Amino acid sequence: MASSIDLLLVNSPGKDRVYQSLADDLIAFEPPIWAALIAEFARKKNYRVEILDAEALQLSYEETVNRIKEKSPLLTVFVVYGQQPSASTQSMPAAIDVHKRLKANTPKLQTMFLGTHSAALPELTLKETRANFVCYGEGPLSIEQTLIQLKSATPNYSQISGIWYWDEFSKPCGNAMTENIKDLDEAMPGMAWDLLPMEKYKAHNWHCWDHINDRQPYASLYTSLGCPFKCSFCCINAPFGRSGIRYFSVEWTIRQLDILVNDYGVKNIKFADEMFVLQPSRLLDICDHIIEKGYDLNIWAYARVDTVKDKFLAKLKQAGFNWLGLGIESGNKNVRSGVDKGRFVDLDIAAIIKKIQDAGIYVGANYIFGLPNDTFESMQETLDMALELNTEWANFYSAMAYPGSPLHQTAVNDKVALPEDEGGPGWIGYSQHSYECLPLPTQTLKAEEVLTFRDYAFDVYFNNPKYINMMKERFGDDVVKHLEFMTSHSLKRKNTLPRSDFPEIFNHHIGS
Repeated sequence: MASSIDLLLVNSPGKDRVYQSLADDLIAFEPPIWAALIAEFARKKNYRVEILDAEALQLSYEETVNRIKEKSPLLTVFVVYGQQPSASTQSMPAAIDVHKRLKANTPKLQTMFLGTHSAALPELTLKETRANFVCYGEGPLSIEQTLIQLKSATPNYSQISGIWYWDEFSKPCGNAMTENIKDLDEAMPGMAWDLLPMEKYKAHNWHCWDHINDRQPYASLYTSLGCPFKCSFCCINAPFGRSGIRYFSVEWTIRQLDILVNDYGVKNIKFADEMFVLQPSRLLDICDHIIEKGYDLNIWAYARVDTVKDKFLAKLKQAGFNWLGLGIESGNKNVRSGVDKGRFVDLDIAAIIKKIQDAGIYVGANYIFGLPNDTFESMQETLDMALELNTEWANFYSAMAYPGSPLHQTAVNDKVALPEDEGGPGWIGYSQHSYECLPLPTQTLKAEEVLTFRDYAFDVYFNNPKYINMMKERFGDDVVKHLEFMTSHSLKRKNTLPRSDFPEIFNHHIGS
């Protein structure tokens, strides 16, 4: 029987294992951006396309499998990304499990894996998943070529660029890389919002400090692809083959906002670009269009400390950019320089953050513990900096050598223990919030010491009286109550140590 649809794009369920007790109420449910872009690309080519966002629908693995079987698509693509650019690897276990169950039931279904992790490790992904295809480029063109071959009476997979597949001898075989799309607007004229369960998406808690009980509806979108920077801990550019950035037009971006606001009533929006605050003229043009529309939006976007300029802060705020996410990473200049993020080593980070906040924009600061040169003392510097800056939100991460990042290749070459090694937890070990989380050891610290310090830093920051008082004054009692609820969720960890073993370290901030 012929397939009813040509292409089914699947976002697998996996939040419970990735985020533990945070999954239900504290994290965001985000639309799968890449699935929506690829769906629109395929529809433009007149393919019959659907998206199954099993994560947003909160389906079980078996329910997800049954939905796929009911659709019986010509090609099922597991689109494995995540809520942050580095979150593809942590999402792999769920996708692999769903795929395994699917193939056990319907072995003839043609399947593909796509995402940052797959792009970084395509041959390994093919062997591990036993999928028919693995894409190691950005995806749309490879998917189109795969559909063409699957519809052919005599498929020739060697003609498909940007994939790994099984040859006629059941051996893994990789083809040449696909060229990246040059004209994004023409190839992907929009996002397939109508194929998504838009009523299911919910913003991060902190994104809505101004209206903590009103986190829906919510959406996220890209206005560009890639990043021109080369931070050693980042894997964002793995699907693109190199660093660099390509833009959707300002008009394309505004069309997406028009749809979200007018068709779906969305106010809370994430601009998921790895570096949105970068090109001043484009940034100001987008702001001017939003202001002209008169939309009342609550947007957050990523910036760098060295890309934030005084001249556009007021315009950002007027357009509804209420949050900027900044990668501060470390409070120690030498540690920060050691991960190729050293362009702002000598900048006054506190002064820049104050300028942002003086413009009425909140700051989500990102810190990493356990970078290669880190010691207990330098991690303490990072925590001290976080407490001093006292931003409205802070993310505390453990350093991970994510597949696709230069740090991962260095770790492999140096034979540093990684989650995927024999005896390790596997890909779920790359999840910052999972029970099995296993960070990268440093030159002087064990992985367990890094993770213990990270969890300690989170507790200190969000229970700090200075922070609580600021939040009460700025956002009111409802947000303070929410913070109390949030900090009551203590993550279960396999790889942490008793803090009592390090009294000289973990008692440092008691009563601060």
